[in-house]
Amino acid sequence: MKVIQFSQFGIEHLKLVDILKPKPKHNEVLIKVTAASLQHLDLIVVNGSLDPNLPLPHIPVSEGVGIIEKVGDGVTSWTKGDRVLIPFIQKWEAGKITTETNSIRTGIQTPGLLSEYLIAPANTVVRTPDTLSDEEAATLPVSGLTAWTNLVTQAKIKAGQTILIQGSGGVSLFALQIAKLFGVKIIATTSSDEKIKGLKDLGAHEVINYNKHPEFSQEVKRLNNGQGVDITLDIAGQATIEQSILSCKENAYVGLVGFLTGGEISIKLSVVIMNYIRLQGNSVGSSQDLHLLADAVRINKLKPVIDKVYPVDQIQQAFTYLEAGLAFGKVIVKM
Repeated sequence: MKVIQFSQFGIEHLKLVDILKPKPKHNEVLIKVTAASLQHLDLIVVNGSLDPNLPLPHIPVSEGVGIIEKVGDGVTSWTKGDRVLIPFIQKWEAGKITTETNSIRTGIQTPGLLSEYLIAPANTVVRTPDTLSDEEAATLPVSGLTAWTNLVTQAKIKAGQTILIQGSGGVSLFALQIAKLFGVKIIATTSSDEKIKGLKDLGAHEVINYNKHPEFSQEVKRLNNGQGVDITLDIAGQATIEQSILSCKENAYVGLVGFLTGGEISIKLSVVIMNYIRLQGNSVGSSQDLHLLADAVRINKLKPVIDKVYPVDQIQQAFTYLEAGLAFGKVIVKM
């Protein structure tokens, strides 16, 4: 089968090669990959920032979808031709994550989705909503699920609250769309005036250009009658965490889901402690959570926001575009 892999770190080293096609073992399925969704995690895997000791060569990309090609012994829940969402944390079926269930992540400990075929556990793949194309559905297993578990599972979002959405990447836009379903007030931030209309079209009530308001917490409170927000997801890490916390009211939830500007942070504990603010690290969710998200997407006819779709033979261009940070929504690779 054909795969895209790298033998040296760097986007320029992503190459098309032929390797042996895998065979499904007991309770496994062989999936023909149809679409992959790029994210910041994939970028730092490729450039070596996540793990400079990653065994090479390596096939990257952690999020995507495909079609069941073959099932292994003991598999009765899937048949050839079924459309499925491919899990990121492969062993996590339900409940809280454990050392065991957290041990294998697609595209990190195992080969990723830039491949004609991929092996996954039969018990954690999830049926693709029939309301979505493969390119749209490819955004659900990581970006969509991260937003869903933060807002629904962890923060217990409910009508009448206020949420701060940061930026226009995949997780942030899913969070905006999910928040709209729950009937909350939505304040969003962006780096450019050009993206304001897109955020408002998706349902944002107020939008702040954080280049014009670097201490955006003050503007958040001005736009919310002097009050902080109930929920926010911090995407950038080092550069934004202080403002994320200062944007919050008492008992607020801050989901720590990214580190675009750096993973080392400094915070004022007095603000967190005295205002009972909860900081929660979160990386996607279980297979059960993904089932719930897929149902919500199907029932509400939610459409993921896609910026560009690249053919797989333009994989270097796709990663370069992702790295530039210009996308409004997801960058997709069509397999």
